[in-house]
Amino acid sequence: MANRFTRRHLLAASAATLGYLHLAPAVSWARVYRANEKLRVAGIGVGGKGSSDIDQAARHMEVVALCDIDETHLAPKAKKWPQAKTFFDYRKIFDDASLLRNIDAFTVSTPDHTHALPSILAMRHGKHVYCQKPLTHDVYEAHLMRAEAKKNKVCTQMGNQGTAANGLRRAVELIQKGVLGDVTEVHVWTNRPVWPQAPDVTDKKPPKKAPVPATVHWDEFLGPAPEREYAVGIHPFKWRGFWDYGTGAIGDMACHTANMAFMALRLGHPVRVSATAGDVNELTCPSFAHVMIHFPARDKMVPVVVHWYEGKKDGRKMLPPESLVVQATQLSGKPLVNSGSILVGTKGIAYSPDDYGAQVFFSTGESTDGTSKPETLPINNKADQGQKDEWVEAIKAGKPELALANFDYAGLLTAAFLLGNVAIRTGKAFNFNGETCTADIKEAAPLIRREYRKGWDLIGYNA
Repeated sequence: MANRFTRRHLLAASAATLGYLHLAPAVSWARVYRANEKLRVAGIGVGGKGSSDIDQAARHMEVVALCDIDETHLAPKAKKWPQAKTFFDYRKIFDDASLLRNIDAFTVSTPDHTHALPSILAMRHGKHVYCQKPLTHDVYEAHLMRAEAKKNKVCTQMGNQGTAANGLRRAVELIQKGVLGDVTEVHVWTNRPVWPQAPDVTDKKPPKKAPVPATVHWDEFLGPAPEREYAVGIHPFKWRGFWDYGTGAIGDMACHTANMAFMALRLGHPVRVSATAGDVNELTCPSFAHVMIHFPARDKMVPVVVHWYEGKKDGRKMLPPESLVVQATQLSGKPLVNSGSILVGTKGIAYSPDDYGAQVFFSTGESTDGTSKPETLPINNKADQGQKDEWVEAIKAGKPELALANFDYAGLLTAAFLLGNVAIRTGKAFNFNGETCTADIKEAAPLIRREYRKGWDLIGYNA
């Protein structure tokens, strides 16, 4: 059935909305697989992190299609899998009915601003999706990704490899057992940004315009983003600090560094978000920020405030309060790391001195690391490859929940922290309604749900 639907059909089907989210037609095309059946995968974005993503997926699947806007990224993968069809524009994959019929799953490892579109198109065709973190560029997209995965009964996974770490999983279990008592505060900090943004690059000091490199398909890179001329220092990687394409430090790293706390505390929709930030401008992410995200009580868990710190203010790195820093360094016996997290409970604190929450020191005496074994959660500890392994296991079993960073979880994690960018850019605190995906200040609306460039409004945004 899937081969009968092109992206034109899907867009036409997107004209109506259901509640605050647009949901796909009520037909699920996801199929059941035999235990030894070879799956077929298409890779969208196969350079940078996408290179390892498609390589790892290929350990379980046959690669049948490859897409990248940069010919230098695409060429070595096309040589590795000569049988695969190649594309510069992922929209053409969805217009190729015979090819699409023979794809079971997609990896999506593009810049942040082009995560949602191909992922949603794939899910609406009943295809399973592995998408790099952050799951989306916008808050609304994250909510929509959750809805589409559930609606189409597909198996999904976000690429935040710390989720596979046994140390993280064991820490989650300990916190949920109550070793810290009632956790009321979480503090997360990062070594980002490590790319151009404010104060060095702003709308008043933009990067120099330049000819588009011969190997780069710039229009396809822009995708749904506003029309802009090519500039030095955007592609590859350095796009992360530009609002049109990236989500800055919080988008890049919160899905890693805040993951353990988010999972352990069963966090969901926040109710209030605020931020202080420096050098806020329309082109690039700020020079520093302190974001506060308030979550309500959950079951027997009390309300909690998550603090996020990034960048430098007056030459000093943004960090948690000094009293917590002292406690954390005493626990580890080492100076504070550049990226980490601290959870504050009524019975003590937990300190994770790495980006992935794989090692955790508890002031109550417990600790977790690579040697830990979770008691109730599955044992994995295979990092990136472990993420792919669980995703394929979920597909074969027809059980989306086997992939722990599935879009139902990852959508909440991503959306919560992307709201931090909304607070940074508006300069205002706001209350947030997770059921309607709306804030109580008008300035937030276009940042929660952006408008796509004409020709790329493929999922009903501009319908």
